[in-house]
Amino acid sequence: MTAKAALEGVTVLDLTQFESGTVCTETLAWLGANVIKIERPGTGEQGRGSSVDQPGADSYLFILVNANKKSITMDVKHPEGKALLRRLIEKADIFVENFSPGTIERMGFDYASVRAINPRIIYAQIKGFGSDSPYANFPAFDPVGQAMGGVVSITGEQGRPPLRAGPNLADSGTGFHCVIGILAALYQRTLTGEGQRVEVAMQDAMINFIRPAFGRQLVTGRATERVGNDQPMAPVAPNGIYPCKPGGPNDYVFVYTSRWPGSTQWEQLLEVIGRPDLKTDPRLQTPESRYEHRDAMNPAIEAWSCERTKFEAMEELGRAGVPAGAVLTTAELMEDAYLRRRGMFVTVQHPVRGPIVMPGFPIRLSASSVPVEAAPLLGQHNEQVYGGLLGLPTEELERLRQAKAI
Repeated sequence: MTAKAALEGVTVLDLTQFESGTVCTETLAWLGANVIKIERPGTGEQGRGSSVDQPGADSYLFILVNANKKSITMDVKHPEGKALLRRLIEKADIFVENFSPGTIERMGFDYASVRAINPRIIYAQIKGFGSDSPYANFPAFDPVGQAMGGVVSITGEQGRPPLRAGPNLADSGTGFHCVIGILAALYQRTLTGEGQRVEVAMQDAMINFIRPAFGRQLVTGRATERVGNDQPMAPVAPNGIYPCKPGGPNDYVFVYTSRWPGSTQWEQLLEVIGRPDLKTDPRLQTPESRYEHRDAMNPAIEAWSCERTKFEAMEELGRAGVPAGAVLTTAELMEDAYLRRRGMFVTVQHPVRGPIVMPGFPIRLSASSVPVEAAPLLGQHNEQVYGGLLGLPTEELERLRQAKAI
């Protein structure tokens, strides 16, 4: 029988928390893996209570990054909890953790110990820094990863303090990098029959994200500077945000005219805004000169954009072959009819929160489809996993509950 999902039949043990690890395992779940989230009894993963706005309900962040998973409770410090985890490791394909440095080792489930139980397992770890880094034992969250990976140094405007980038690049970005490593290891296992360790550090992933910035350094011989909305590799103009009506805080259109080929997109832009006369302006004949004299050029574009909404400006420019995009807010994206039809935003029914609109899975596979399901309640799947996967009878589950092992 043909599998309905790419990773159908693959079992993942999810010992992750907050964002980087949970994004990794959620992605595996959306690819069809059976992801079993292992949480401490009573409180669950720390992300459940992070930034809670409603007492007794899981945080929205937890719900957004733990969809399509099964939740079981287990005290990994309890001898019987450890024994249960060892039994699950025997049946698992993938083991993922992103605890603070040294935590999983103190639990007794370092890579060597887990591999001894199941040599075929893919053992994945996400940390702030490499295991052999001088900072290996330092804790790290997204801002630290961005700072240590160069992202903060190139974000912001020249002459002003550096900024953390708006997206959680170090958290989610490192999680996605980890998925790539896991999938590669999973494929290699089909050839060798052996599992392996996958290690991804936030610092390393951020360096990977800013390759063009290193290109600029190779050109200039100096550390890449902050350039605001300009391009890090080379000056480009027009390139930036232009105000639109009615003048709200996000009523802008981003316009970018490529340096290549020649000045084609620049000339198309001038036709759209009704200023073909600027084609012969001696100050605006090359990409370099347009950047140098952008203050003389931008008022003509702004005069045009201010007479249109950001959507009208984007559509007129896009139809003419000029790259442009409205600056969309999270609310505008969530309410977009096309993105709803595409499945980039879906409505899930949460047993406590009720209907929730959340981002779906961005990757489309023609032969793999996994509907988005709400994140699980704490311990929601104890009976299903312990009874089904491990075959424990009801009375044994009750005894483990009384012993506070689960």
